[in-house]
Amino acid sequence: MAKRGDYFGLPYIVSVILAIIPFTAWLCGFITRFMEGKIIAGIIRLIGLGFILWIVDLILMIVSKHILRLLPV
Repeated sequence: MAKRGDYFGLPYIVSVILAIIPFTAWLCGFITRFMEGKIIAGIIRLIGLGFILWIVDLILMIVSKHILRLLPV
């Protein structure tokens, strides 16, 4: 069974490829947070900290197979 990444339950390798591309990482992170019901975290990803979160998400996706959960609420 293929390992699952953090973006929409896609296979891990697809999630890593999406995380490498800045725009798709930003968009997928935004949509993922909204799908989880984390509206504030989604808005933060939408309006700010884009580059910093992209780098952190990329590192965490490769190392732990999950994106950063900046706000747990």
